[in-house]
Amino acid sequence: MAGALAKYKKDFLRASLAGGALRFGTFELKSGRMSPYFFNAGSFYTGTLHAAIVDAFADAIRNSPEFGSGSGGFDVIFGPAYKGIPLAAGVLYALAKGRDGKGDEKYGDGVAYAFDRKEAKDHGEGGTLIGAPLEGKRVLVIDDVVSSGTAKRQAVEMIRAAGGVVAGIVVALDRQETLPGGEGNTSAIGELRRSLGVPVVAIVRLDDIITGMRGAVSDDDIRRMEEYRSKYGASD
Repeated sequence: MAGALAKYKKDFLRASLAGGALRFGTFELKSGRMSPYFFNAGSFYTGTLHAAIVDAFADAIRNSPEFGSGSGGFDVIFGPAYKGIPLAAGVLYALAKGRDGKGDEKYGDGVAYAFDRKEAKDHGEGGTLIGAPLEGKRVLVIDDVVSSGTAKRQAVEMIRAAGGVVAGIVVALDRQETLPGGEGNTSAIGELRRSLGVPVVAIVRLDDIITGMRGAVSDDDIRRMEEYRSKYGASD
């Protein structure tokens, strides 16, 4: 792979390609668009792939000016049901163990995690939220991708209703494409940033995939991704 990508991005792309989470060909998306690539975060179910994605999330957070050192930080990692739940738990562990495996005081006892259940529980502790209390806490949402943004808005509403402050959202992939049927030239992530007023960060973007996959996939795959970007690419 060539290009000036951060090491964690390169490692994540390598693992995604090797594990089949990132594939190239022709794929019909829910929007009806025919995409030359497909990313399935649901494929990160082996130990190797799960380690790869949570380590990449951890590095994206550490390297983000919004959430890393010198920022206001966050107190709780929140994983929306269902894919966000194992991601939130895994990312908390990856942050706490540190890059060298010797632990990171900043993310050790100082950060917790929480998640929601789809159906409210009417016995025991009850409610829809499980894990760390959110009231008065800065909460970072972790999830796989942004499609329409509906699920992320619901998570933000839930956190705010519980008294939490949303510090931002981190996802695995930013497709950097316009919303189907949307107005202007804004992406789903760009629209989330605008409507929610919070930072949204991705481990990798389409531009990173094009850069990082040169030499790893065929020239035709690269050309088709560039054409797709030219046709559907967002301006934000």
